[in-house]
Amino acid sequence: MDYKDLYKKWCQKACEDKDITSELEEIKDNDNEIYERFYKALEFGTAGLRGIIGAGTNRMNIYVVRQATQGLANYVLSKYGKGSVAISHDSRIKADVFMIEAAKVLAANGIKVYITKELQPTPVLSYLVRYFKCQAGIMITASHNPAAYNGYKAYGEDGCQMTDIAANAVYEEISKIDIFDDVKTMELDKALECGLVEYVGDEVYDSYIEQVKKQQINPGICKDADLKVVYTPLNGTGNKLVRRILKEIGVTDVEIVKEQELPDGNFTTCPYPNPEIKEALQKGLELCDKVKPDLLLATDPDADRVGIAVKDYDGSYRLITGNEDGIMLTDYILSSRKKNGTLPEKPVMVKTIVTSVLLNRICEKYGCELKNVLTGFKYIGEVILNLEKKGQEDRFVFGFEESYGYLAGTYVRDKDAVVASMLICEMAAYFKKQGKTLAQVIDGIYDEYGYYMNSTLSFEFEGAAGMQKMDGIMSGLRKNMPKEICGYKVVKTADYKLSEEKDLVNGTESKIDLPKSNVIQFNLEGDNAVIVRPSGTEPKIKLYITAVGKDKASAKAVSDKLAKAMEEDLGLK
Repeated sequence: MDYKDLYKKWCQKACEDKDITSELEEIKDNDNEIYERFYKALEFGTAGLRGIIGAGTNRMNIYVVRQATQGLANYVLSKYGKGSVAISHDSRIKADVFMIEAAKVLAANGIKVYITKELQPTPVLSYLVRYFKCQAGIMITASHNPAAYNGYKAYGEDGCQMTDIAANAVYEEISKIDIFDDVKTMELDKALECGLVEYVGDEVYDSYIEQVKKQQINPGICKDADLKVVYTPLNGTGNKLVRRILKEIGVTDVEIVKEQELPDGNFTTCPYPNPEIKEALQKGLELCDKVKPDLLLATDPDADRVGIAVKDYDGSYRLITGNEDGIMLTDYILSSRKKNGTLPEKPVMVKTIVTSVLLNRICEKYGCELKNVLTGFKYIGEVILNLEKKGQEDRFVFGFEESYGYLAGTYVRDKDAVVASMLICEMAAYFKKQGKTLAQVIDGIYDEYGYYMNSTLSFEFEGAAGMQKMDGIMSGLRKNMPKEICGYKVVKTADYKLSEEKDLVNGTESKIDLPKSNVIQFNLEGDNAVIVRPSGTEPKIKLYITAVGKDKASAKAVSDKLAKAMEEDLGLK
């Protein structure tokens, strides 16, 4: 069925949501707008679904959510015979509506559903799956995307985002389903009455907080550290649980950014609510200038990621990158646990391939095994699962990715800004008692190991034409792999889609023992590197650049040269 026929079908059958019927009417004479909404269906992958809220198969709406959930229900029933699913949502527009619609579909298929009474962080959903021993989970969120977006993350029985195999199986089921005629649904009141849908009790959140508290490295360190914190939940889900955990570990002087305190899917003060970018932290930085805290914490809308700024030498506030925060936390956790005698035998730390290679040297210092995985926290979760299967889950000490996602402990299988916020404050308190700021801590690490600058550049490609251009860029790069970039010789290449690694110095080739992914990596002389990766959840190509120098200035000069060369060679400008 072509896009025009799909449009006509939706005009006839999509009658339950007034927003959708109005939108369909508004675009009736605009072929381009109809095409954008119907030229394809949102694809269900390991990140679930993500798209602009609106009418059509290429948008997030109740019909797309129902279809995806019917596919998930079919998968659960075929694999387990019966089952249960936990569902929650963040502060996104229509997120609560999509949660209820998903619950109604699952209940109609005879699957028990646990839903939250109010919005909750993504890591809590992961915890609910494990707590209730569910066969799957759903989190309605678009993470840090702009307000126009929403999404649908699917989780497996281990509380980790679905792997490639499971996601493909669900997608196969979805592909068989007519979006209107093949979906079962049940009224919520009836589902609650017969016990197929149940609201999560407060005692479950209490148990989650207790698990987070168990991840403290130096318990009690915050109680007399006189630590002052500014916190912004960026109008998302972190407000209650982050503030609660900080209070319970002894961080009581917490100033909240009032404009960003309460849930608001419009994100009026930060249109792109991403703690990676300065604009999202601007209100927090303004409050820092007034109240002069030790640090600023900012959690993204679904509170699985956290960004920070710390007091610098001159009293201003320095933004800390996701890599720098993870580097400090890794060093703090390993050094403190070794000192305290709580570091397990053969400890394991996990990072993604685009995360700083400085971690290699820190892990070597403390005798910690470092595992590299593909981008996506589900792969860190898989490492934990494999350790758990061997009865060795206690070996896992920390995992993180450069995009501000961190996890200590195995109680959840996704990045968790609640535990990360706790550990960051604990680390700040620990060093404050020694008379050090976190700015001094990260600079001290650079003094010890050298200055490793990690930069991420994103290039957006909107719409159907944008996706085609992204595909062309990646295929063109594979056909013409450079031998040098900006004067730096390429010493090794890794194509994760082809699972091939080539050492250009000695001429050897080897297989990459990781799932296939559309990523190309160039290792350059001098420990510099460039990685090219299309986003799996957004219409973007990302460049990850590692530049090594004697100091920040020299590293930045290398980084700028590499970035400019790649932008020009790939036609990204």
